[in-house]
Amino acid sequence: MSGFIGATPVGAATAVSAAPALIDDENVPEILRAALLEIVSKIRALEARMKTIEAELKRYAAASADVQAIQQVPGIGLLTATALVATVGSPTHFRDGRHLAAWMGLTPRHTGSGHRLHMGGISKRGDRYLRMLLIHGARSVLIRAQINAKTGQSLNRLQQWAMDLKQRSNHNKATCALANKLARIAWAVWAHDRDFDGNHAIAMAA
Repeated sequence: MSGFIGATPVGAATAVSAAPALIDDENVPEILRAALLEIVSKIRALEARMKTIEAELKRYAAASADVQAIQQVPGIGLLTATALVATVGSPTHFRDGRHLAAWMGLTPRHTGSGHRLHMGGISKRGDRYLRMLLIHGARSVLIRAQINAKTGQSLNRLQQWAMDLKQRSNHNKATCALANKLARIAWAVWAHDRDFDGNHAIAMAA
């Protein structure tokens, strides 16, 4: 049995694609083939459900000017934009983008004494799901900025800000700070009905 497992490709997508051949292979024990058949059936059902949900979200986005506006912000795609609008309801529920970012738990914790101030990790309070989506989005924006920098492509001010921050701190802290910035930019775009501009994004997030 270890030989069959060792021959199976690594990775969910490749493993699922290789499973039918194992199911049809008479040399594979029946009990293993039955288990694989059940697992593949469940995965196919989940994939079909995911496609249905994605289609529903696309229809919702097509009818929502708010979702379309927020999707202009880098790192914020269909899932994040629809989740943000559905969860928050209206940008007027927050005084500004800083309050929205804080509600998501994306605000750094401040510690210190006297004249020395240390900015620690994010608070991780608030909406965990939206925070996770924004952090994933920020990570993709930072990676894109790194790729552009390595290939000699120009960076807009938001990308340059993220790269400078990464140089001063580290990748994880820069990612969380960028997620905070993206939340504030999203609020500005949403609340003020403004188009996103990467070269003025820092001012938008003020």
